[in-house]
Amino acid sequence: MPVNLPLPIPGALKPIAGLKLGIAEAGIKKANRKDMLVMTFLASAEVAGVFTQNRFCAAPVQVCIKHLSTQQTGKKIQALIVNTGNANAGTGEAGLQNALQTCVALAHDLKLEPEQVLPFSTGVILEPLPIEKIIAALPRAIANLDEDHWFAAAEAIMTTDTQPKAASLTLDTPQGKVSMTGICKGAGMIHPNMATMLGFIATDVAFAPGLLQELTREVADLSFNAITIDGDTSTNDSFIVIATGQSALTVQNRNEPLYKVVREGLIDLAKQLAQMIVRDGEGATKFITITVVGGKTAQECRLVAKAVAHSPLVKTAFFASDPNLGRILAAIGYAGIAELDVNQVQLWLGNVWVAKNGGRNPSYLEADGQAVMQEAEITVKIDLGRGTATQTIWTCDLSHDYVSINADYRS
Repeated sequence: MPVNLPLPIPGALKPIAGLKLGIAEAGIKKANRKDMLVMTFLASAEVAGVFTQNRFCAAPVQVCIKHLSTQQTGKKIQALIVNTGNANAGTGEAGLQNALQTCVALAHDLKLEPEQVLPFSTGVILEPLPIEKIIAALPRAIANLDEDHWFAAAEAIMTTDTQPKAASLTLDTPQGKVSMTGICKGAGMIHPNMATMLGFIATDVAFAPGLLQELTREVADLSFNAITIDGDTSTNDSFIVIATGQSALTVQNRNEPLYKVVREGLIDLAKQLAQMIVRDGEGATKFITITVVGGKTAQECRLVAKAVAHSPLVKTAFFASDPNLGRILAAIGYAGIAELDVNQVQLWLGNVWVAKNGGRNPSYLEADGQAVMQEAEITVKIDLGRGTATQTIWTCDLSHDYVSINADYRS
């Protein structure tokens, strides 16, 4: 069961003017389940994306990067297609041709050019994409296009997720309202190095050329790049922001008040979605926030936070509610800060001061630590005593169920 993660309410997911979503059952891996999404938007839309840094990046990622670059030549992106059940990764030239053929087929049906389509896949790696099933299902997805299908779209991109992940925001600005809605998927193979497994956010505001891509990277770093479940970076990570430009509001530059409001809204929504992934982590029973303060740089704070978040010994201790907290100190020590003065390090578990000046706090009682460990939501705070930088990472525990889910993933 997810950790304190309520189901999205379909009626609370706001339509975004200028964008429609269509869903189909293509039978890619299993019959009788939503497994394909088509999204269309007007030519006025600006589209930006960031993608996995895994060198074995999937064929659809390669195509997306190439097609996004064509926007500068006037071929604006106007559609995307997502399939689940098959990642089309590790599939060589045949996989690349299948990703391109998906774009050709959808473009034909929508009367677009193939370069105006972005393809996305998620699921099993090293398996051929069943391109015939996808093409056969396209007419059903197109016939299903509607602006209110955000909840169904979130269902259609799930793999091992136990529930759909979606959220909306409305921002009040002096110039008028701005709407944002987003969906994402992911529960395992989560250690993004750009964004998340698959994430899509749409807003009705417009952006001056070039501004959205820069902002999308920044949003990813503060949200999807700040989560980890198991330390594995996927081959298919993709995060897309679509600005349809239908609200009559335009963000012109980084210095204006509207930019700051929209930026904070996108970060807020992306953080909500990213944390949903952690709360629905495969086999997760605890949602853990790791905040590192007192670093010389944000990067060294991030190194420490990720070392703690990735440690199997730390994660299994959280699962067992075992306050074996020396494991956290060990992870801090091997994080990679060569000149770290451990005598300056402080550690808190919730409100309990565990380690003081590099050693056990004389007033710390193990019963207090165990009481915090038994909670479903836990905060770890580490002070490096070196400066003013800070960084927060969200993660979860590692349970027996994680092993079972991944042992049976292909079946």
